[in-house]
Amino acid sequence: MQPRPGEPVYTVSQVTREARDLLEQAFPALWVSGEVSNLARPASGHVYFSLKDAQAQLRCAMFRGSSRLLRFRPENGQQVLVRARISLYEARGDFQLIVEHMEPAGDGLLLRRLEELKKRLAAEGLFDAARKRALPLLPGRIGVVTSPTGAALRDVLHVLRRRFPAIPVVVYPTPVQGEAAPAGIVAALTAAAERRECDVLIVARGGGSLEDLWSFNEEAVARAIAASPIPVVSGVGHETDFTLADFAADVRAPTPSGAAELAAPDWREWLRRVGQLERTASAGVGRRLERLALRMATLERRLARTHPGYVLRQHAQRLDELGARLLAGMHRSIALRRLREKHVIARLRLATPEALLAKRAGELERRHERLTAAIHRLLAAGERRLALAAAKLDAFSPLQTLQRGYALVTVGHSGALLRQAGDVRAGDEITARLASGEIDAVVTRVR
Repeated sequence: MQPRPGEPVYTVSQVTREARDLLEQAFPALWVSGEVSNLARPASGHVYFSLKDAQAQLRCAMFRGSSRLLRFRPENGQQVLVRARISLYEARGDFQLIVEHMEPAGDGLLLRRLEELKKRLAAEGLFDAARKRALPLLPGRIGVVTSPTGAALRDVLHVLRRRFPAIPVVVYPTPVQGEAAPAGIVAALTAAAERRECDVLIVARGGGSLEDLWSFNEEAVARAIAASPIPVVSGVGHETDFTLADFAADVRAPTPSGAAELAAPDWREWLRRVGQLERTASAGVGRRLERLALRMATLERRLARTHPGYVLRQHAQRLDELGARLLAGMHRSIALRRLREKHVIARLRLATPEALLAKRAGELERRHERLTAAIHRLLAAGERRLALAAAKLDAFSPLQTLQRGYALVTVGHSGALLRQAGDVRAGDEITARLASGEIDAVVTRVR
């Protein structure tokens, strides 16, 4: 059989090239999972291997630029997830995958499923912030959807007792891991919604791997949380864990304990706020009563002014006022005088040389001592001079003459010295002073 006239004849290179172009254009980049086999790492830095499952296998090539970004070292027999483009290796005519990204299977597949489901539910508006509800300030009862035997329940109950022990807690038991967990969580949420005995719900579970937390990434669980008529706080896993339950819930907490912190107020803070409200209300009532009392007093004054005795009371009040002013003026005058007196006394006290005298008391004492000593010296010198003068006077004293038998005669009470007989008359009294003693006599005759 020969080709018909005009029918094109292809070379092997042309066929493989066009086949490669068709494959690369028809299939965009896609995710493929499988088991690694025939792994080779030549010195060029490229990685060559096959991906296989129970029925088929594909040759794969991961060039150096992409292989340098690997975060793990692939091994034969390992399940992986790759993002690749379908191509054809022209030199051998082999159908192959050009791998751009590779990661271990398991978490990778789950993350892809999670991301796709998250996008779809977000597109429906299931995670919109507008549908989120605020938590009650003081819930009458708190519901907890979790495993009755898990540590998360103990943590939640411990925090709730510490935060506000008076709030009762209802536990809606459910498995939180395994195949029965999603249906159990949905059933617990449905029961809480039907019974309507709680004001807020806590959906809680402790930390774990992505597979451990996968029950809270199920679509049914996310929809049940979003449809709950009771506000829901999600406390699933650790702070770095995120599940669809977190996005569907009204409030997301980093841990089960954090969810309890958000659901229950601190009783001390609540008590403080109640006390503040009580004080505010009391102050408002007091102000209202004051305004009413002022209004009543105003009405009473207006009523009193219409009474005939009002003028008399006004005059009496004026009289009392004048009396009070007079008395106050007197008190002010007396107080002013007392103030002036105190001022004068203060000035006199300031002018008193007590401080100066006290300051110079020592000096005065010393000068007194020196003056006393000087006086004693002067007195001693005076005594010596007096004794000398007395001795000189004694030498010329009339008393010495009296010692020789003479006498001094004076007249009467005048004490005038009698020098001649004509100075007295008969009957005059005279006194004769002797060297020892005196003699009073009367003149009987004058010659």
